[in-house]
Amino acid sequence: MNSVAVSSITAPWTDDAKVLADVGLIAREQLAPAAKRIDEGYYPLDIMANLGQAGAYAGHLDQHGCRFGLAISAMSEVSRHCGATGFMTWAHDVCGLYMEQSGNPALLTRLQDHTAGLTFGGTGLSNPMKALTGIEKMALTAKKVPGGYSVSGTLPWVSHIAPGQYCGAIAAVNRDDGSRSHEIMFLLDLDERVPLRACPEFSGMEGTSTWAVPLKDYFVSEDQMIADPARPFIQRIRGAFVLLQVGIAAGVIQGSIDSIREAEPTLGHVNQYLHNRPDELQAEFDELAARAMVLAETPFDGSKDFFLDVLDVRCQGAELSLKASQSALLHQGAKGYLMNSAPQRRIREAHFVAIVTPAIKHLRWEMAKLMREEVPA
Repeated sequence: MNSVAVSSITAPWTDDAKVLADVGLIAREQLAPAAKRIDEGYYPLDIMANLGQAGAYAGHLDQHGCRFGLAISAMSEVSRHCGATGFMTWAHDVCGLYMEQSGNPALLTRLQDHTAGLTFGGTGLSNPMKALTGIEKMALTAKKVPGGYSVSGTLPWVSHIAPGQYCGAIAAVNRDDGSRSHEIMFLLDLDERVPLRACPEFSGMEGTSTWAVPLKDYFVSEDQMIADPARPFIQRIRGAFVLLQVGIAAGVIQGSIDSIREAEPTLGHVNQYLHNRPDELQAEFDELAARAMVLAETPFDGSKDFFLDVLDVRCQGAELSLKASQSALLHQGAKGYLMNSAPQRRIREAHFVAIVTPAIKHLRWEMAKLMREEVPA
């Protein structure tokens, strides 16, 4: 783990413009120069700590005004310069969301350090989110024991974690006959009981510190409990969970448009013959961002129509990321094909936006299911 030096917390993060200005400054001056190293494997906890001090992880929380629009904009500014760190910002944000929405006093006590980037936590909900909708099996199982639960199994592909950190997780609780009773959600502390296992090498975004998490009779105490049962909690936060991801796509899209505009002074005379020109992409993106900001005003709306709109915006964000990043590489030509170029890196980041849970296919699966459901009388 990187050593982290942070200053004392002095900012209340009440001024949206100041938060975005401070986050943007860190993103440009610290994150952008490190983006290539992060893509190749550097885990930037030092920079993430500075983003926490600037208020990047606070806006969406109730205790800071439930400003989801601010959280998405801050995440977009981070992702504009490094998609991997934007993804970890999302993971950190939703972990804070779990802690706050749990109402568990023990987790609320830990929330301030988490929000300020003094401690770090991700989310291990990739498998559970797919399992709860029937795409794959639940990886973790739990049984009731005195004082809590005993959990076993292996979570694959958990990002923004390291020894001494933590993440949200869900396990299926089985009855004595093997049938499922319900699910629990808890904060998984990655202490000496948890030997993290390395994952196969990715094509990019290696600095997200992604591991497999094997558990054997791991005791979950009441102090770690987020929700028991978990399904009503997931139902309540699912829109917010997915909506926050739009911030990752937004940054990759805007960064791609930036790269296209950089090429205009020297290649504009020939780039004019390409499709997906910068003004066209900007207009499409601005419309998508405006839709996201409207949804951000009511992130816990539990209606079917709201969730459909969230899924649609998230899906369109992934698709526009793919289109914009490819266009950026084409506009920059050979320069954009260099391995150390921003367009080349964003191609990989955009593909990640398209496959990270919920992936485009998962989003369409969910939308199709919702569209088939009968509207209650």
